[in-house]
Amino acid sequence: MQLGVNLDHVATLRQARYRCAKKVPPHAEPSLAAALHAAERAGAHGVTLHLREDRRHIQDQDVWMVKQEGRLPLNLEMSLAPEIVRIALKLKPEEVCLVPERREEVTTEGGLNVVRAEGRLKSVISQLRRKKIRVSLFVSPNLEQVRAAAASGAEMIELNTGAYSEARTASGRKHELSRLMKAGQLGHALGLRINAGHGLNYHNVGAVLAIPFLETLNIGHSIVCRALIAGLEDAIRDMLRLLRAS
Repeated sequence: MQLGVNLDHVATLRQARYRCAKKVPPHAEPSLAAALHAAERAGAHGVTLHLREDRRHIQDQDVWMVKQEGRLPLNLEMSLAPEIVRIALKLKPEEVCLVPERREEVTTEGGLNVVRAEGRLKSVISQLRRKKIRVSLFVSPNLEQVRAAAASGAEMIELNTGAYSEARTASGRKHELSRLMKAGQLGHALGLRINAGHGLNYHNVGAVLAIPFLETLNIGHSIVCRALIAGLEDAIRDMLRLLRAS
């Protein structure tokens, strides 16, 4: 099983201070480059960045930095917006995951409606694959959407684990896990590679590993939250040492 680390929320914290800046200064904290290299040292298999149209966290300079400086494959989450498609075609990340995007949402809320967006998707997928970019579609575990994804020309799907992650009862989690497993089984049978992610954390990730033919889990928010708490004591002690030294 491989882990793709989503670094979006490192940039969320940074942009809380620099959201009005025309360009993020090199000294801005937290450093996305430092987070990238930490992921490399920790043994992650890839990094994910979501370049949103509103640039609420990841900025254009971030995706270029990760592509140029990083040793890990870059998975670029993106909408079908023409501007973002043009950036992806020029950037040429190793992988793209096409996701739905609404300006008012806090985070990606659901899977792509592949059936409804069939024409636009096929065009964008064809452009990306001509640049040797692997294409994944972020879909809910709906068998109709999985079939449509297989017909779209994409090479893989990322199953949306959001409903599973948000289920509040054991029976609800069991039901959602069953849907994910059936979607993974069908996707594989149709020739798709299977990834998954959304809302996964240290408490609920174990059961998801039962999804058949699962290759990669993309996880970000929970890892960044754990890092903040796990590292906060050391950061405070380091500052205290500096104060005492003076």
